[in-house]
Amino acid sequence: MPLIESTITPSTTAVAGGPCRFCGEDLHDVLVDLGMSPLCESFLAADQLNRMEPFYPLRVLTCRRCALAQLQEYVDPSEIFTEYAYFSSYSTAWLAHARTYTEMMRERLGLGRDHLVVELASNDGYLLQYFVEAGIDVLGIEPAVNVAAAAIDKGVPTLTEFFHEAVAHRLVAAGKAADLIVANNVLAHVPDLNAFVAGMRILLKPRGVITVEFPHLMRLIDGNQFDTIYHEHFSYFSFLAAERVFAAHGLTVFDVEELWTHGGSLRLFVRHTADETHPLSRKVAALRAREEEAGYANPPGGPYASFERRVQATKRNLLEFLIDAKRMGETVVGYGAPGKGNTLLNYCGIGTDFLDFTVDRNPYKHGKFLPGTHIPIHPPGQIEATRPDYILILPWNLEDEIMAQLAHVRDWGARFVVPIPELVVR
Repeated sequence: MPLIESTITPSTTAVAGGPCRFCGEDLHDVLVDLGMSPLCESFLAADQLNRMEPFYPLRVLTCRRCALAQLQEYVDPSEIFTEYAYFSSYSTAWLAHARTYTEMMRERLGLGRDHLVVELASNDGYLLQYFVEAGIDVLGIEPAVNVAAAAIDKGVPTLTEFFHEAVAHRLVAAGKAADLIVANNVLAHVPDLNAFVAGMRILLKPRGVITVEFPHLMRLIDGNQFDTIYHEHFSYFSFLAAERVFAAHGLTVFDVEELWTHGGSLRLFVRHTADETHPLSRKVAALRAREEEAGYANPPGGPYASFERRVQATKRNLLEFLIDAKRMGETVVGYGAPGKGNTLLNYCGIGTDFLDFTVDRNPYKHGKFLPGTHIPIHPPGQIEATRPDYILILPWNLEDEIMAQLAHVRDWGARFVVPIPELVVR
């Protein structure tokens, strides 16, 4: 698909933002500015609390030429992902999502023992383990050494390195071309977007399929999901922008699904453009038309223009609630320590003056402190031990799962606070 030249007049929030990481166009327009923030997965040990903590601008820019929303690159990916605190297997809902996907793809592509599934950013083997159970050859590629070790312990063969063109060439030369490439929530994490997608094309067999999942920019903006913006996410994709990226590398999006995950994601089905064995779905044209009609092809106008004002209103509403609760002598704690929670807390300036602590199911985070705010992280049992009045759900995209797990807190009258898309007390 050709890139579209925009004729939009300059925004009142125009800045000098450097070149677009996909098309090279100079960036001038701010979608939202969330101030200065630390890396969202840089949890602190107790002996690190008095050290200097680096903060970086958290400002999303939009490209008028290709419509890609993006952050500037302030930190090398090796500083973020070599050791990582996010383990996918601690979410029951996410594991169920992964199992359902593997069953669907096995049936859809007829995958068996003679096929190879490669997952990029395979984390702790949360997904590939289900292909292994079915006797299908797999390979995970995961740069975080600590997370990859957990996958290897599950019996999932894993390379601990960053994926790029050279890795793809090496794997193909070793007879490891893929029938299916899985890329869940990784495309946004890649600063060199073109090299990454080019590597996918190299690694994919002539009639192979790529599936890519990422949070949908339309859902992010429409749902006021600003907390899904953090430094680990370099890019934010509309369907239009993602389709252009793949097309530029000889790859065609032939089908698309809209998912519940991460507050609303897309799953793209991608093939070599020359491969006509996978026909185009009508859903592709329908979603493209929806985004164009809604104005997502033409930043900074349309839906882009009012986003920052809505974000600022959310901050004020949450702070007003917390101030009122504290004035009434009520206690508030958090549930979860996700990246999105750290964006929310740092942008709103919420520390231990408002939130006594947060809890998380991941033992890796226990005894540590949230970046920037220094809120302590405890095991979930700390909620029962302290019986707070309110529980602020930071991974709000999992609110149903979390409220079911904590249904017993109603016994002492505790209530749940969901901050996004707008403040709700349940």
